[in-house]
Amino acid sequence: MNRGLTINGKNYKEIELLSYCRDIISNSDYEWEKDYCKFILEWLADADQVKAKTSGSTGVPKAMYLSKQKMRNSAKLTGEFFNFKAGQNALFCLSANFIAGKMMIVRAFEWQLNLIPVAPDGHPLENISSDIDFAAMIPLQVKNSLKLGKGIEQIKKLLIGGGAVDQVLENDLQDLITECFIGYGMTETVSHVAIRALNGKNRSQAYQAMGNATFSIDERSCLKINAPVILEEPLLTNDVVELIDKSKFEWKGRFDNVINSGGIKLFPEQIEKKLETIINQPFFVAGLTDEHLGQKVVLLIEWKDGDENQKKELKNKIKSLLGKFEQAREIFYISEFQRTSTNKIQREATLLAASSSK
Repeated sequence: MNRGLTINGKNYKEIELLSYCRDIISNSDYEWEKDYCKFILEWLADADQVKAKTSGSTGVPKAMYLSKQKMRNSAKLTGEFFNFKAGQNALFCLSANFIAGKMMIVRAFEWQLNLIPVAPDGHPLENISSDIDFAAMIPLQVKNSLKLGKGIEQIKKLLIGGGAVDQVLENDLQDLITECFIGYGMTETVSHVAIRALNGKNRSQAYQAMGNATFSIDERSCLKINAPVILEEPLLTNDVVELIDKSKFEWKGRFDNVINSGGIKLFPEQIEKKLETIINQPFFVAGLTDEHLGQKVVLLIEWKDGDENQKKELKNKIKSLLGKFEQAREIFYISEFQRTSTNKIQREATLLAASSSK
């Protein structure tokens, strides 16, 4: 285990790193700095595990313990996929309280990367002037960086995670020289276990397994992951996929979100993909109980200024985009969606609040 770390171009041996982190924890005015230093201390401690928590996007966030060896194995796979070399610049712009941020630090340890920490806010490239070999961002950070009109192409390889990449964003990535990817994974898989290229010559709709991971499906068509180097046992997910072969799949949506309307199974995520070009506000599609259909399709939009006339206009636009059974029977304008601490929309809680206030 490598116990030294390079931060902002300065190499710290273990004893220096411990002192650096303790000093920041004691004196920094920024919680994000304290957070990543607390994780570094936890990583260097003698325990074989570190504490982590799930994002809470599909329920209440829960604490869990992850094997340091499994985390090192995951970092090794990522580095092999992206061809890491010692001394490369790695932009660290995620919260160290969640798995994606923790793994950026572990990768820096394992591959001896130069970690460049910045605040995990919506504008990670604002003060970056150096070239970045590798960065991991959430979609909002990527969108904001693209709006700046500069900066994003300082990054050679960009891994996007922590939320869906909508069609508009994916289209915006096509002219970049930056190689962009999206990861598939969760806290339980110690970050990503599969990766999909979003642009360039390798662009694909399919996720490719990392390392020797293999995939299968259950009777619901939900993904089952077998990855011994990062999982103690196979993991069954609630993600409905189309299995291409044992190392590739296309993601369709969450089994939890599937709408059964009049006997037709509909994936909200697939409907949302079609609507992304005409709705500029945050939105999602869900199913509400209906006495005739079992469930009816509803559309929820985060917009405090929406009115009945705009609903009518939107319904007319939707007619040409969606199939008969995909049409929203009802549209809700909501001033503010319920979200997790990592800004993921809590669909079930938001839908419940919307339907209760009708």
